[in-house]
Amino acid sequence: MEADSGIPVPQRYWAIVVIALGITLAVLDGAIANVALPTIARDLHASAASSIWVVNAYQLSVTISLLPLASLGDRIGYRRVYIPGLALFTVASLGCALANSLPELALVRVVQGFGAAGIMSVNTALVRTIYPANMLGRGVAINAMVVAISSAVGPTVASAVLSVASWPWLFAINVPIGVIAVAAALRALPINPGHETPYDYLSAIMNAIVFGLLIFTIDGLGHSEDALWLIAQALGFVVVGYLFVRRQLTRPAPLLPIDLLKIPVFALSIATSVCSFCAQMLAYVSLPFLFQNVFGFNQVQTGLLITPWPFAIIFAAPLAGVLSDRYSAGMLGGLGLLALTIGLVLLATIGAHPSPLAITWRMALCGAGFGIFQSPNNRQMLSSAPRDRSGGASGMLGTARLTGQTVGAALVALIFGVAPERGPSIALAVAAAVAGLASLVSLMRLRTSHSTVSA
Repeated sequence: MEADSGIPVPQRYWAIVVIALGITLAVLDGAIANVALPTIARDLHASAASSIWVVNAYQLSVTISLLPLASLGDRIGYRRVYIPGLALFTVASLGCALANSLPELALVRVVQGFGAAGIMSVNTALVRTIYPANMLGRGVAINAMVVAISSAVGPTVASAVLSVASWPWLFAINVPIGVIAVAAALRALPINPGHETPYDYLSAIMNAIVFGLLIFTIDGLGHSEDALWLIAQALGFVVVGYLFVRRQLTRPAPLLPIDLLKIPVFALSIATSVCSFCAQMLAYVSLPFLFQNVFGFNQVQTGLLITPWPFAIIFAAPLAGVLSDRYSAGMLGGLGLLALTIGLVLLATIGAHPSPLAITWRMALCGAGFGIFQSPNNRQMLSSAPRDRSGGASGMLGTARLTGQTVGAALVALIFGVAPERGPSIALAVAAAVAGLASLVSLMRLRTSHSTVSA
């Protein structure tokens, strides 16, 4: 079919570069702000607790708007969501750099998050329009590799920028890159037809309430907030969530893609993604504490010891992408996540005085395992959806990643609160258990008969 033929070279190369630039900016900006929080709080005369909103405002606006924007992309075309999202992100980055107070910065971060959601909601759907069907795994692999590396190197990039410049430059450097990416996107990104189904604004509002309450409940649990307030939030999530799901069951193209979740292999791929990103975040947050507070390495050494994980992804993800065009995602994902599980177990039980080499190869094993899992998993999620629902599949992919990361971060906070002395080792053990669960869920796909659905 013509729809499966992608776009010609060299436009394809320019298009994937634009996708990579946009997703790098969106994911990296979600990670770098953590490192700068103490500096931002001091410069803007704000408390450490209130400065957390620099991170939370961004994460919240991204999460609540991913699925509504993905649904909008299915309706009006993915290019028409991606390019405005990239432009809004670029303008908001300038606003962040010019902010003079914490409330002002938090407000602009909300706007920046909406722009990032425009990028992340349809980026994999665009990959499906860029690459021919027989090369889809390679395109998804590039996308997955960029997401993984951007998440991993965020703290390192932030530290490097802050060593030579003030915190506003963390946001200002996005502006020229964003301008170039928007100009290139206008020329390179393909136009895909949408559909005439009226947009479901009520579902978009309900979606924002459901995911907002979910994030606040999980975050509050991790930080041991008032029990009654947590129960109220959880009840609100359950009640609105129930009404939201009931509404989606009546829609022909639901904003929450319940129609796609009825496809067994898609549902299993989503579950695998949530568990794997939860395990990854458990490790990412706890490892710096293990290296510095337990093993006695300094901040620079810690950054170097974390580097093998994303570097291994660089090599593993493209290979897995090629293999995913030939072999089952269930098998590749299961084997990759098994390698991640083994690596995490070895890190959790490494002993009190490990050498840098002993840490390095264990980190590389974790990264390689994660890289082998991610590309085939994303490819199967995307290819198992009908072509006219690619936006919904893309939005669920991003939502699964953010949900897993949010739960993982909350679990680390909870573990550190209960067992501060042994927190890092316990968190790594929990991460290994969750990664092992993800491996089993991935292997369940081998028993699910599946044929790629295309419109």
